[in-house]
Amino acid sequence: MVQLQEITMDELKHLVSDRAIAGETMVLNMGPQHPSTHGVLRLMLELDGETVINCVPDIGYLHTGVEKNMEAKRYLQAEVMTDRLDYLNTVGNNLAYCLAVEKLVDLDVPERAQVIRVILAELQRIASHLVWLGTSALDLAAMSVFLYCFREREMILEILELVSGQRMMTTYIRPGGLWRDVPAGFEEAVQNFIDYFPARIDQYEGLLTRNPLFIDRTKGIGVISAEDAIAHGLTGPSLRGSGVPYDNRKLRPYSGYEEYEFDVPTDDRGDVYARYIVRIQEFRESLRIIRQGLARLKDLEGAPVRSSNRKFVPPPRSEIGTSMEALIHHFKLWTDGFTAPKGHVYMPVESPRGELGVYLEGDGGNRPYRVYWRTPSFAHLQAIPLLSKNHLIADLVAIIGSVDIVLGDADR
Repeated sequence: MVQLQEITMDELKHLVSDRAIAGETMVLNMGPQHPSTHGVLRLMLELDGETVINCVPDIGYLHTGVEKNMEAKRYLQAEVMTDRLDYLNTVGNNLAYCLAVEKLVDLDVPERAQVIRVILAELQRIASHLVWLGTSALDLAAMSVFLYCFREREMILEILELVSGQRMMTTYIRPGGLWRDVPAGFEEAVQNFIDYFPARIDQYEGLLTRNPLFIDRTKGIGVISAEDAIAHGLTGPSLRGSGVPYDNRKLRPYSGYEEYEFDVPTDDRGDVYARYIVRIQEFRESLRIIRQGLARLKDLEGAPVRSSNRKFVPPPRSEIGTSMEALIHHFKLWTDGFTAPKGHVYMPVESPRGELGVYLEGDGGNRPYRVYWRTPSFAHLQAIPLLSKNHLIADLVAIIGSVDIVLGDADR
């Protein structure tokens, strides 16, 4: 990836072939306003007719300076910025950041909060995959799938609104637990969704999995071997679609994932179709995890969802009127925040796109000294030139969709 806005002719020679310099091939822009680039992404394409000879991604159009903004805010304030990164995985971003803070300050999280975190993270994974499936199918002219996927996603957004008051930017997970316990009707809403959704997955597969047109557009397209996928830093379904069973929920469990039974879907074909199959299977595995989570919640009815460590977690509002100590802790946390010791931590989680990691460094103050996000979309963009080489422009559209990039995830 390279910034192309002020590129010179000498620099251009290193990005394209000699045929382009001689005028035998054509250099064109795809984006940054192209509907099939899944965000504000510019691709500089060298084309021989409609065949892609070279593809150079150009990012930065959505840059917001989130990392530096987080460093200027107190630890609790900084969390609201995490929702704005991968805007299709807001709960997962909150979770990664809170886990990093908890690791840095050694803060406990009650079991009920852990279970609710897992349920919401898996619902968010399904919602993100639904956007991926709907938009990727739409890129290949499958209009019905797009409408159906957004219909089901709406049910998940309503659940997020039920617990947090917001459909997308929830900031519901907090260091030490959750903002509050889930309200009445949460378990019923989740149960209704997991009862309803399996038939919808079958419907998607009925429309696409054995559809000859979809197969022609996806099988053998954008193939990447396991070795190349690892070398390019691919993670998540893009890596598992090349046969590598890498999943942080299994390899480096967090939030109690080691207590849940689920499989890691893989497919060793490494093409667009394989990445589709992996995500379809992940729908079912996420439902499997959510069912186990709901069963655990019944045994934890009435249990706390926030740590009792008042140095980091505000006391319940009901205590403020009766306890001077609670009032002092509440006032201090909302005016000065809490301090974190000197040190640094790295906390990876499994986002819908792959490994999402937070590097957090404290200097003894109430603001993080350094915040760095290892985001999957940034790494995955590196692989697009390899995936698209010698394919048609129409295939490039399918390839970009199969990698599932979110530009807010890349431009930080």
